[in-house]
Parts: sequence; structure tokens; C-alpha cells
Amino acid sequence: MPVDVPSLVETRTTRPQAVAEAAAARRRPTSVLGPTGRLMVIAADHPARGMLRAGADPAAMADRATLLDRLCTALARPEVNGVLGSADILDDLLLLGALEGKVVLGSMNRGGLAGTTFEIDDRFTGHSAESIQAAGFQGGKMLLRIDPDDPATASVLESCARAVSELAAHGLMAMIEPFISHRVDGKVTNDLSTEAVVRSVGVAAGLGTSSAYTWLKLPLVTDGEEGMEQVMSASTLPVVLLGGELSEDPPATFAAWERVLKMPTARGLVVGRSLLYPLDGDVEGAVATAVSLL
Repeated sequence: MPVDVPSLVETRTTRPQAVAEAAAARRRPTSVLGPTGRLMVIAADHPARGMLRAGADPAAMADRATLLDRLCTALARPEVNGVLGSADILDDLLLLGALEGKVVLGSMNRGGLAGTTFEIDDRFTGHSAESIQAAGFQGGKMLLRIDPDDPATASVLESCARAVSELAAHGLMAMIEPFISHRVDGKVTNDLSTEAVVRSVGVAAGLGTSSAYTWLKLPLVTDGEEGMEQVMSASTLPVVLLGGELSEDPPATFAAWERVLKMPTARGLVVGRSLLYPLDGDVEGAVATAVSLL
């Protein structure tokens, strides 16, 4: 059933407290692991950083009703046991009743807007550890791009370390998405070589006063399976694989995920555009393929 946007707007206008009420009444998950024994999360925090593109469509994620429809379709699968989003999207999903029993991760730093001169400076403009605990969510996610040539990286490292410590103090998951990044022709580009990703793992794993609640969200490297073995061996922290840009060869991407998911530290998937905006438009089919890998 299509999302009733007028009803959402009416509730937001006349009963804004309904968001907090829905959060308080929400049935919480008993574990961060789903029925497959893995964490399967749909990511939808892209618009808050000005990222609307999926594949060839520069405004794929711009229509909120369409995005919510696709999210609800994906979350209807029991194997999809979590969602990652900015506050506005999670509030919508709470009002829609789509988060019952799901692992909910609040996106914390969305200030490094895509395509800006300050993109590396990923300020914490979203959820805080306190707001995540108050809403009864299960953790927070942060983006950590390490640019050796950009001094803003230092403050982002410090902010991420503080967030990891605060989440750990509340017993909440801290999901870090680290990259070594560089500006290429003025555009921030992530280095997906094995050496760079292994280095980012070492930095991310060492942030904060405790790593007890830290998970890593990592990309597939360009060096293939052997490279991923090195990446997955770089720490003992649980790892979820990220979806990233929409793949031009989905079967090859799914096959690569399947191989990596057999490695000891691999604990699941966090995928957004690849499942919400698949090339063939079949959200249910893309989600079914992804959960079959688990």
C-alpha cells in the first residue's frame, strides 16, 4: 500500500509528539542479529548529506514518498532486521509503524555535504548518543573519511572518538564507516585499495575509550577476494559490508558479498541504493537475493 503522505504531514503538523510516542511504544529487538544470525540493515541516510543519486538518476532519492514506499517494502522481509537513517526518515518510519522489532541505527554525522569544499569535515549534525538512547534505538553510525591532505580530518577523528565513547557508555552499537580519501580533480574520492582500507580499519578500530560496542562498515576492495581476506583480518571487530554506489553488474556484486560473508569477522550487510533502487526496479527481488546470501 502506498505511503499516505497527507496523513504523515497532518500528524507532524498537529501531533508532533506522536513521534516520541511511537518510539516509546515500539517493540524492541531482542538481539542485533536477525533470524539468519546476521545483521541485515537497509541504509537510507543519503539525502541528509545531499546524496540523491542512484545509478544514472541524479535525483532518485529526492521523492520522499517513493523512498518510504521502498523502505517499507524492504523492511517487510523478516530477514531484514534493521534500518539506518537520519532523524527525519526514522521519524517517518516510526509514524508508519515500520520499525517494530527492528534494529534501528541513527545516522550521526551528515555535515560533510557531497560536492562541497568542506565535504571532509563531517560534522555531527544528526543523532547523538543521548537521542539514540532516548528513542530506544540500538546504535549510531558515523562516517569517517581520512584525507591526509585535509586538516579537517583531525577534528572528525576527535568527534568520532567521542561518539564511540558516548555510545559505549550507554551500551549502544557504534558503527563506523571509515575510508582513506583524497581529492581527485576537486572531488572527494575514496581509496578502495587493500592497503588503504586496511589502514582505515586500524584507525577506526582504535577510536574511543572502548571498542566493546564498535562495529565496522566496510567496502569491497578493488583487489578482489585476497584483498578482502587482508581487510577482514585487520581487526577482531564485527564487520558489515556496505553497498555503496549502484553496481552496473549486480550479480557480480552479490557473488562477491557471498564470498566475503563466509569470512570469520563478516557479520552482515548494510545496503541502501543497491536494494532500494536496483537497475531493474524490482526492490523485492533485490532484497530477496541479498537475504539469500545470509
